[in-house]
Amino acid sequence: MATILDTVGNTPMVELKKLNTKPGVRIFAKLEGNNPGGSVKDRPALNMMRSALERGEINVNTKLIEATSGNTGIAMALMANLFGLNIELVMPVTSTRERVLTMEAFGARVTLLESIEVCRDYADEKAASGEFYMLNQFANPDNYLAHYKTTGPEIWRDTRQGITHFVSSMGTTGTIMGCSTFFKEQNAAIQIVGCQPTEEASIPGIRRWPKEYVPKIFNPDKVDRVMDVSQEEAVRTTRLLAREEGIFAGMSSGGAASAALRLSEEINEGLIVFVACDRGDRYLSSDLFG
Repeated sequence: MATILDTVGNTPMVELKKLNTKPGVRIFAKLEGNNPGGSVKDRPALNMMRSALERGEINVNTKLIEATSGNTGIAMALMANLFGLNIELVMPVTSTRERVLTMEAFGARVTLLESIEVCRDYADEKAASGEFYMLNQFANPDNYLAHYKTTGPEIWRDTRQGITHFVSSMGTTGTIMGCSTFFKEQNAAIQIVGCQPTEEASIPGIRRWPKEYVPKIFNPDKVDRVMDVSQEEAVRTTRLLAREEGIFAGMSSGGAASAALRLSEEINEGLIVFVACDRGDRYLSSDLFG
């Protein structure tokens, strides 16, 4: 009999049939919103928490703390609930109400602070005090190893080894690091494309980090190309995904989709896969779909 943990991963891929008009190029979306917590972050949250428990680094008496922009927090709240762990999640005050309520529904304590950088500093200080344990998605190898073990192999299998380009938004960079490592082992010619916001753009789930906050798990040598995506472009493409393709996703998914569509115009043939990171329903209180 399956448990909710057994439904993490093995998400579907669907082809863009209307937005992609380039002959010879196929574009597929990996629908990570189909995970039980509603995003791609279920994978690393499960792997980080389960691995720490197996190594004896944490137990049911441990108090966890983590800084998050939203999706990782929801995933960690879900996993902590299932493993019987106490967790405090620290988020920017700009986070949508849906995210906060979802975390609280799973039993997590939520603290709202000024920005994700401030949240990270706060969590670091709490962990340094010894009172809390931080899984630290920004520096924990179990983050990207989740994608090395699951996301990459699933895409490789479902494209029948035909993928030529992989496009991913970059936040903690766990998805792109893990998938890149796997894909390059299978076929070094596969192009790994990351997308980040343009200067001053605000796209939840995608970051252009100040140098001192660049995730420690990030290795630039594993990314062949980085494409900048404007806020306007991400919003427009997110809305088009819903209206033209029936893919109801968040703004980071629109950012990755817009990069994939731009990329398709540059090549004559290929199979592009981008990650649709989460579901659109956790953005309904924002103006994303307004």
